[in-house]
Amino acid sequence: MISTNKHILLAEDDFDFGSLLKQYLEMSGYTVEWAKDGKEALNTFKNSTFNICVFDVMMPKMDGFTLAEHIIELNPEMPFLFLTARKMKADKIKGLKLGADDYIVKPFEADELVLRLNNILKRTTQTIEKTVTNQVLKIGQYTFDTHRLELSINNNIQRVTEKEGDLITFLFEHKNQLLKREVILNAVWKNDDFFSGRSMDVFISRLRKYFKNDASISIESIRGIGLEFKVT
Repeated sequence: MISTNKHILLAEDDFDFGSLLKQYLEMSGYTVEWAKDGKEALNTFKNSTFNICVFDVMMPKMDGFTLAEHIIELNPEMPFLFLTARKMKADKIKGLKLGADDYIVKPFEADELVLRLNNILKRTTQTIEKTVTNQVLKIGQYTFDTHRLELSINNNIQRVTEKEGDLITFLFEHKNQLLKREVILNAVWKNDDFFSGRSMDVFISRLRKYFKNDASISIESIRGIGLEFKVT
């Protein structure tokens, strides 16, 4: 669960830079937990509740990418941003594939980081307005409890995150229709920028796995257009 305050986990091994960044973020209204390496950051995350995470890519003991993978396992909905001194395209692509909400290259202005963090929080804390709420939906051979966020088939229950539930509900409400990507993004993510699009791709991959036990259900991608949630 994400807390109601602007509580941030900062993982940065450069003491001088981390100290200045922590001070500036606190001046901007954030409560900051600062970890000096990846392992410390992971332990800190397990013992507290955060709104957003900022990870340096190159850190001792555990790099930022590996840290993000562990965080995603613990909380798939946690937004995070990478900091790096490297401008390699491969690094940026790797971070986005992990589901990063943004990626910022050092050196940068602290104001820019704060603006990006505020935009991410605004985007991720908005909730979809559901037309179907507190109901059990019948989706092919599956049932989906929109209140308990449980997707079930043959007595097997998959708990989903709130964002995954929002996406399932929206796609089901528009089943067997070709939906433009920007329509889905604006409905569920409240934003259709590049980073939201990469996040949606990750969530769609998860949903395909969740619904794999019913051949009558598929999520088909139409290149350059959008998606169709097929239930036959």
